[in-house]
Amino acid sequence: MADATGTPPELLTVSPFDAHLGLELLHCDAERVEARLPVRPELRQPLGMVHGGVYATVAEAVASLGTNHGVAADGRVALGQSNSCSFLRPILGGAINAVARVRHRGRSSQVWDVELSDDDGRLCAIGRVTLAVRPYPGSPRG
Repeated sequence: MADATGTPPELLTVSPFDAHLGLELLHCDAERVEARLPVRPELRQPLGMVHGGVYATVAEAVASLGTNHGVAADGRVALGQSNSCSFLRPILGGAINAVARVRHRGRSSQVWDVELSDDDGRLCAIGRVTLAVRPYPGSPRG
């Protein structure tokens, strides 16, 4: 059910998929998002390192949440358009810590840079996510 602004609450919190992975949202607004994902065996590839797709998933999740926080009250929603990650060093345990910052906020798209680090603060991956901003289906404002 939408709140007083017409914003569907599912746009402003961790998605069921991201919750299934274990993503923990620490801070979220239209400019910056912080989250962490505890590493568990199911998130590792055969050599014991966190699978590259997990980094990309976290990057898109936090960028989508930040975008939604900026556009949902206007009846719009973020939809993934492009996701690129560069892997710098492996994470073997602990958690993936993500900090996302908006770099471009346009009428129909946003671009976010996401830094993914280990528990020692070492940068392990860098993501850039582009999101299309579209009307939310059924929104009277969209």
